[in-house]
Amino acid sequence: QVQFVESGGGLVQAGGSLRLSCTGSKIRTAIVPMGWYRQAPGLQRELVASININGETNYADSVKGRFTVSRDNAQNSVSLQLNNLKPEDTAVYYCNAAGRVRYSWGPGTQVTVSS
Repeated sequence: QVQFVESGGGLVQAGGSLRLSCTGSKIRTAIVPMGWYRQAPGLQRELVASININGETNYADSVKGRFTVSRDNAQNSVSLQLNNLKPEDTAVYYCNAAGRVRYSWGPGTQVTVSS
């Protein structure tokens, strides 16, 4: 069964930075479009960043210019650099495929931004 494990979350002040990592098992993250999603309390899960197999990236307007998604194919992982964090970025962050197929969701990693 395909699994993803996210890490790197934490509590930071507004304006701070975090780097999230996601490692996949039973899936080669290098050959599927991958995405980072987040879910804030009471809201639906949303896609915030994605990276295609050719390295092309896309971002939600709310994070454009502040978040950067990247791959490490040797480590079978995908990362998300979060800069200039805002309180509204507070959410549980998940990674998963970003194409037509979604796999089981991992536990996610909590990002909390204080004002």
